[in-house]
Amino acid sequence: MAQHTVDQAPVPAPLGAGAPRPGSVPEPPGRLRRALRSVTPGPTADAGGAALYRRWWLPWLWMLPAIVGTTVFGVFPFLNTILVSFTDAKPLGGAYNLVGLDNYTRMLGDSDFWLATRNSVLYALIVVPLMVLLPLLLAILVERNLPGIGFFRSAFYTPVLASSVVVGLSWQWLLSDQGLVNTWLQKAHIIREAIPFLSDSWLILLSAMGLTLWKGLGWYMIFYLAALGNVPKELHEAAAVDGAGAVRRFWHVTVPGVRQSMMLVGTLTGIGSLRVFTEIYMLGGATGGPGGADRTLPFYIRDVGLDPLTGNAGYGAAVSVALFALTLGLTLLAQRLTKEDEG
Repeated sequence: MAQHTVDQAPVPAPLGAGAPRPGSVPEPPGRLRRALRSVTPGPTADAGGAALYRRWWLPWLWMLPAIVGTTVFGVFPFLNTILVSFTDAKPLGGAYNLVGLDNYTRMLGDSDFWLATRNSVLYALIVVPLMVLLPLLLAILVERNLPGIGFFRSAFYTPVLASSVVVGLSWQWLLSDQGLVNTWLQKAHIIREAIPFLSDSWLILLSAMGLTLWKGLGWYMIFYLAALGNVPKELHEAAAVDGAGAVRRFWHVTVPGVRQSMMLVGTLTGIGSLRVFTEIYMLGGATGGPGGADRTLPFYIRDVGLDPLTGNAGYGAAVSVALFALTLGLTLLAQRLTKEDEG
């Protein structure tokens, strides 16, 4: 009796490692496969949804405006400043010559440069500790839910919203010889003659520091309010149960809890103090105090590098590089202190 065989359809291989998915196109192995995946859309083993058709350059396309803006307004001016510092270029352009390290040599022997550096460093040494501590105390004060505390929070933050020029003009009116401060002190018989806030070099510098502190208190108060919200209340309660007073709780509970914010505030304030210009200009005038005695490094850069008649853009660029190095050193020091604190 003849036996008939029935042809059976081949059993499909189970899906697994190395097995192609239904409907997929086999991919060439090796480098060619990786190259094709980078330039052509197609499904992969771990992709899903829109990622199946996403090209490798799509994220960079979204970042392109930020990259172009940073390059045009940040990287290029920085590199150009370094290049100009080795020339004798003029503020209004024109022909220039390479002078090597002559601008840096001149800077090291320039007494006006060292005076401006002293003012900038002194500004930072006085303003930074006060700006780190005072906003923290202010944040602790306004953190309490007291009647009318919202008004005080808004009042403390108002100087942040005001223009630096407007604030400078207000302080100029307050501190002039016939201003509100001197008039009140004289009528109260505390002083006989007006205090020369705007004519004495040291008082101009101290007044500018006070203006910086007054305008920045509200801004950094917000930083500390956010940090204080992350300090567990249980720590304060436990310290109070152990008999710790308000001062001890501040130093042993509050300060460790906001230490990272203190480092951030110190770094930002230090950088801002080294770049201060408006306060000195508004209180000390276009000369930067009597005889330029209160000029800071940004003020000095404007005078020596941007004057259309006597300015030297190359020398101003060299001073700018020195200011950058000073700022970078301060930032690296703050980062090192932060890492040591974390360790």
